Amino acid sequence: MTRMGRGWPAMALAVLIAIIGAILIVGGAWLIFLAGSPYYMLAGILLLASAWLLFRRRLIGVWIYCGLFALSVLWGLAESRGNAWAMIPWLIAPFVLLVAVLLVMPTLTVSPHRWKWSGGGIAIGTVAVILCFGMLSGGSDSPALALPAQSSQGMADPSGMATGKDWPTYGGTYANWRYSPLNQISPSNVGKLRKVWETHTGGTPMNADYRKLYGTENTPIKIGNLLYSCTAKNIVVALDAGSGHVVWRHDPKVADEWIPYTTACRGVAVYQVPGETPGSPCALRVIEGTLDSRLLALDALSGKPCTEFNGTGEQDTKIGMGQVYPGLASINSAPTIVRGIIVVGHQILDGQYRQAPSGVIQGFDAKTGKLAWAWDMAHPDWSGYPPPGQAWARGTPNMWTTSAGDEKLGLVYLPLGNVADDYWSGGRTPVENAYSSSVVALDVTTGKPRWSFQAVKKDVWDYDLGSPPSLIDYRGTPAVLVPSKQGDIYILDRATGRALTPIGSIAAPQGGAEPQERAPRQIVSLWQTLRRPPLTEADMWGMSPIDQMICRIQFRRADYRGYFTPPSVNRHSVEYPGYNGGSDWGGVSIDPVRGIIVANYNDMPNYLRLMPRAEADKRDIKPRFASKKISPKSHSVDPQWGVPYAIDVNAGWRMPFTGLMCKRPPYGGIRAIDIATGKTLWDRPIGTARRNGPFNVPTALPFTIGTPNNGGAVTTASGLVFIAAATDDLIRAIDLRTGKTVWSAPLPAGGQATPILYQQDGREYLVIFAGGHHFMETPEGDSVIAYALPS
Repeated sequence: MTRMGRGWPAMALAVLIAIIGAILIVGGAWLIFLAGSPYYMLAGILLLASAWLLFRRRLIGVWIYCGLFALSVLWGLAESRGNAWAMIPWLIAPFVLLVAVLLVMPTLTVSPHRWKWSGGGIAIGTVAVILCFGMLSGGSDSPALALPAQSSQGMADPSGMATGKDWPTYGGTYANWRYSPLNQISPSNVGKLRKVWETHTGGTPMNADYRKLYGTENTPIKIGNLLYSCTAKNIVVALDAGSGHVVWRHDPKVADEWIPYTTACRGVAVYQVPGETPGSPCALRVIEGTLDSRLLALDALSGKPCTEFNGTGEQDTKIGMGQVYPGLASINSAPTIVRGIIVVGHQILDGQYRQAPSGVIQGFDAKTGKLAWAWDMAHPDWSGYPPPGQAWARGTPNMWTTSAGDEKLGLVYLPLGNVADDYWSGGRTPVENAYSSSVVALDVTTGKPRWSFQAVKKDVWDYDLGSPPSLIDYRGTPAVLVPSKQGDIYILDRATGRALTPIGSIAAPQGGAEPQERAPRQIVSLWQTLRRPPLTEADMWGMSPIDQMICRIQFRRADYRGYFTPPSVNRHSVEYPGYNGGSDWGGVSIDPVRGIIVANYNDMPNYLRLMPRAEADKRDIKPRFASKKISPKSHSVDPQWGVPYAIDVNAGWRMPFTGLMCKRPPYGGIRAIDIATGKTLWDRPIGTARRNGPFNVPTALPFTIGTPNNGGAVTTASGLVFIAAATDDLIRAIDLRTGKTVWSAPLPAGGQATPILYQQDGREYLVIFAGGHHFMETPEGDSVIAYALPS
């Protein structure tokens, strides 16, 4: 074969390298203009030089590319700050090209040793890649510290409940510890856990559009011999706690159009009527809130409606709200019952309409179903339903997540969200500004606030308090622990709201679309935060230098000046952390004996822009009731009707082509915190890459990358932490001493829910609802699954 014939592979490769080089030169020049890294333009120039020489079948083209590969490795190491995953764009795609260049190398020389040179170069490159990952792997983990000594007494649970044999509420008890005193399953034998039963509950939407909104998020509860779960369409299912067999089902027949953002039924509650004979009809009742905002009371043993409850076994909580469009007001979290009062909040579908239904908090008598009181922050003098012809104030901050209850103090602790137009604060009333993104202690006897604590001033970042508060003892004082989406953790006096841990403030970036509205300072916790340092250009990521460069260009073009950068109109802004947390609806787990907080969290930015109303109208962006459009996508535009701007949010800041996030991993972690000192005991990424990858193609890699996660953890007396939550569809056990995973099992669907533990007939069970989640892009399911040690 002639030399020309031998050289065609090198010429073809040269064309490919030239195209890549041209892209990097153009993009790199733009990035330099934006005061960004010069690497990409330099790399583009070297690629073009290598391509030209390879096309001419000159051996020096190989050496130029080898030099560029070495430069990429060194540059990446300098920017990675010990993060192995940060090296992906610096190593993988450049290494693939290196292999191709070395494979065509023998066609460029007549040396008898040409194949040895080629093979040796590939071997050296492979070793370099392996060494880089080997040196950096595990660099984001913190070392484990000694755990606090176990207390002989531990904390007192003010709810009057206890876990162990049973799991009586969504959070274990209304103190929301998510803790089990059981120790049959321990670090020494957890590896023997096996699935002992799986029950499909059904009850999913039939309409294809609404089915896309799957995400049941359910945590079953267990009382006596029965386990109570609810489905995506609010069907209550009672299961035998030992076998998983269905004992009864009750279908409230919720219409699909009432499904809001997600088909969430996080849980039900159970209420024992005082003075009633145990076992008599409706002495023990299951209380459920539905997506169409009804409260149901069902006999716990038969599933039949308790007609004493409002005469029908159900109560409409929309009475007094005025017009409520389907999907705009729902109950998706388990109610809290304190002193016989069912405390109910609603998920008011945000981002849709400034005049959305009210965020009113209501209290209903758990026996009769009658309204005991209502707290409408705009009408503090009203104690019941609105006067004739009036309605509760529309669009006020609401409580869509789960509250905590103190039976002794008679207080319920409400984590409030934002007003209906999350990203625009102009036009909000003083009372809305006062209560938005706050925790409020409400007296269950009167329905009046006792105190409130605000985490964000004039919130335009959708920083709802989404995590259920937890009731703890802190240095001898009854306290409430409040995690935030920003990642801050506050500990407040339960009776007064006084901060028991240090709180400071930071200068907040000014400007944005409403400079006159921005608070000059925002509070932060000086005790413990899950927040990471502010983003830099070096945090931008991708599968190759090209998409990494694009993310860097987006970063440089956007407005980002650290935490609380306000949204803008003429350019994108970066919100970090994004509205998924920090800490979200999964909350934290409390070990009351060792005095430890176990907190899983997210670590992702959002990329967003306020869209002028004229542009939104041109794109036909309207509220759901006006457009009938339903989108499960994480990158969406919400209309925010009633204010000048819609909002375009790229949640997680993902690239449209690869589907990967612009920020480098990890995207989620789990941390153990000593309550006495506020110190981090250990901090680990959570979630592997097995179900994640570019172009939404699972890589099947078992390596821990730290994925987004939704759902909470449960901690046990034996020193285990059980959690699913991550997007790798695994439920895992973590050793509380070290933070290391000691057992895991694959789930048939996403585990975006909180597991529970209970005992039945002397056997300890670990149970989780595997329903998947559309936002997390995990598979849909309807399984209640139980694990136990071999009998």
